[in-house]
Amino acid sequence: MAVHSQSQPRLLAPPGTCDTHMHIYDRRFPTAPSALITPPDSGVAEYRAMCRRLGITRTVVVQPTTYGKDNRCTLDAITALGEGARGIAVVDETVTETELDGLTQAGIRGVRFHMLPGGALPWTSLEPVSSRVQAFGWHVQLQLDGREFPDREALVRRVAGTLVIDHVGKFLEPVATDHAAFKVLLRLLDNGRTYVKLSAPYEVSKVGPPNYDDVGALAKALVRAAPERMLWASNWPHPSAPPDRKPDDARLLDVLLDWVPDEATRRKILVDNPARLYGF
Repeated sequence: MAVHSQSQPRLLAPPGTCDTHMHIYDRRFPTAPSALITPPDSGVAEYRAMCRRLGITRTVVVQPTTYGKDNRCTLDAITALGEGARGIAVVDETVTETELDGLTQAGIRGVRFHMLPGGALPWTSLEPVSSRVQAFGWHVQLQLDGREFPDREALVRRVAGTLVIDHVGKFLEPVATDHAAFKVLLRLLDNGRTYVKLSAPYEVSKVGPPNYDDVGALAKALVRAAPERMLWASNWPHPSAPPDRKPDDARLLDVLLDWVPDEATRRKILVDNPARLYGF
């Protein structure tokens, strides 16, 4: 069972606040052959307790790499969380129209591409799968080492429909705002259909809390560029963090006080933008 801090956030979450990226882990479901980690069980009851503490009322359950293309754990969590939940699944080119329709009816709104070790889909699937899911209103959620953006820009630009980039671009070695790779991310924002999640700075920051200033500099630049397409997420239960170094969820919400000092813009990021993207 995951162990997390119980502190209270300083930021008062507005009604309708959405956590756009979290995972559920349950030993009832088998670990995929492609997976590198099998975190301890972290269930809906624990997650709901965190949501009550932070004031989160909407959730996007993201298919973890642990279960590969077997979306049963994610679908089970969406059902348990109820009307305020949506999901991101992993499907490949073999998925049928009937399966896509069923997943959509179950609350799925996007397909996940995790292009780091342990991911279930290859780069060659990005274009065909993104095209397949368009008719169902899905977007593509992409996680990669942001330093690869210059090499992947042409391919990523060919993604059909809306694109969501994880974790402030997930630059595994944080870069400066004038770095060529970060400039690619800014150019992607210019297309009007790319979103970025302001989340999980602890995974890559060399500076650390409270504000993860190296990642924060990138987040602030992204907010300036396209505040209407920024999202926030907890990344609960922080599967990559060692058990004794799990970040405090309340502090991860509070980081928005530094990254996004304007209250009206924070409301867009926490409420309005995810409501539009995920159909709340």
